[in-house]
Amino acid sequence: MTSATRPDQSSPAVLPPTTTVADPTRTSGDEPGRVRRQLHATIPGCWGALAFACLSFTPSLLPRDGLIQGIVTGVTAAIGYGLGVLFASIWRAFADRGPRPPRPGAWRVFVISAIVLFAGFFALGQYWQSQIRSLMDITEYSVPLAIASPLIAAAFFALLILVGRGLRGLYRWTVRRLDRLIGRRAATALGWILVVVLTFLVITGVLLDGLVSAADKTFSVRDTMTEEGVNQPASSLRSGGPGSVVPWDSLGRQGRKFTGKGPTAADIEGIVHAPAKEPIRAYAGLSTAADTEERATKAVDDLERAGGFQRANLVVFTTTGSGWVDPAMIDSFEYLSGGDSAAVAIQYSYLPSWISYLVDQSKAREAGRTLFDVVYDRWSRLPQDQRPKLYVAGESLGSFGGETAFSGEADLRNRTTGTLFAGPPNFNTLFREFSDNRDAGSPEIQPVYKDGRTVRFASDPASAIPPQGQPWNGSRVLYLMHPSDPIVWWSPHLIFSEPDWIGDAPGQDVLEGMVWMPFVTFWQVTADLPFSTGVPGGHGHKYTTEQVDGWNAVMQPAGVTPATLDSLKQVIAKGDD
Repeated sequence: MTSATRPDQSSPAVLPPTTTVADPTRTSGDEPGRVRRQLHATIPGCWGALAFACLSFTPSLLPRDGLIQGIVTGVTAAIGYGLGVLFASIWRAFADRGPRPPRPGAWRVFVISAIVLFAGFFALGQYWQSQIRSLMDITEYSVPLAIASPLIAAAFFALLILVGRGLRGLYRWTVRRLDRLIGRRAATALGWILVVVLTFLVITGVLLDGLVSAADKTFSVRDTMTEEGVNQPASSLRSGGPGSVVPWDSLGRQGRKFTGKGPTAADIEGIVHAPAKEPIRAYAGLSTAADTEERATKAVDDLERAGGFQRANLVVFTTTGSGWVDPAMIDSFEYLSGGDSAAVAIQYSYLPSWISYLVDQSKAREAGRTLFDVVYDRWSRLPQDQRPKLYVAGESLGSFGGETAFSGEADLRNRTTGTLFAGPPNFNTLFREFSDNRDAGSPEIQPVYKDGRTVRFASDPASAIPPQGQPWNGSRVLYLMHPSDPIVWWSPHLIFSEPDWIGDAPGQDVLEGMVWMPFVTFWQVTADLPFSTGVPGGHGHKYTTEQVDGWNAVMQPAGVTPATLDSLKQVIAKGDD
């Protein structure tokens, strides 16, 4: 035997090949490979994305144009992809195996199914949207945007998937660093915690605070402007006018509109066909005083100076975020009272309601409670036979603030003559109490609370307000709420829980085909929120002529005929144009 064939006794034994298990937290330094991994898609994730994308075309409360539909579809498809990947990983964990490559033809089956299903649901979605537009008498429709909606959806879907994979990459990087210091299991758990906390802090502490700060600066500048057609009042009956203790420049944009406009005595006489008075309006803006209590005191001082407590009817308004009071609401009150009325309100924020929902709820609560308390304190000191009828009103976030001055039904009944709240947000404390404890058999879109003895609800107060045939004596509290108003029905609970209002028979402007689906319905109704007032009056969050019938039901003014109400509705509808 030669040395070439003789075994080397000093050589190590040859070992069989071993299988290497890839570390999911480690990535290759190969850049092209990293890019391919970012663009990689899984079959379970794609099926989940397809299912959710198709379901996103189902109807919600309001019509959606192509842009909004694209965003809703992209977001829900990304959620579906994530859920598909999650369920697949759970299935593999139970089967105790790793990922497998797709079976031959799996992608072909998916692509064909995706084309057929997506095209079918896209067509159905256009049909459903057409039906919703018909219910609301909307004729506007953009064909180019509708065609572009799948491309918009694909862009948002890709963006969200890349963000998700970026967070996953951050998690893996964090685990690799922690793995050098602590055990693998601890590093894995702590890595997820750190990434979730960091993401939350970035969104809420950097992005949200930055956006709110920028919005506050923008709208604070806008608050210094005066709307075209609004002039400083020449009457001493208005804040900012002669003798007022509140300077015109301190009222803010909405405050100047509140006191600088409105019906005159002649306008009111032309509708009620009887002698009328000039209505009193008092207001205090953010620049009027440094804090809420001082601002409320200033407004009530000006109310008292103008003779507001000597009028027959006094209403306390809680404004929306920017200080806005719906002209349809206050004008209707003044017309139906024959001008023998006084109104008072204060501003608590520069921000519009949709931002105030997020950051200014506490300010709305404080403003509503403080203003009513100051008014009630002055009012209660008057002799009983000299007190005006005391009303409370608010729309949207204003109803939330207005509610906070009261503990419940009895408090509203005992301390007010009547109350009108329009479009109450779903998180309103008393609204939720009354609705959740409604009488058995009454639907959530028009609940009945304790036989309607004090509190009632209506979508169309021109018709009978349920419960019919039951007495409605003493103080009357009325909530106006459209079945299609997303402000009224939006809630985080939509993510996982079906609300009663979807399971019940739909309202007059909601499609019967609307159904609840986890995640999907939540995003659909969320997308409806910013466009809730972009529909004709009587739908969504747009309350116009309903204010006339609402105040008529609450105030029960003498001598008002159906012809008077019709004439007034024409005036209110014209003012909304």
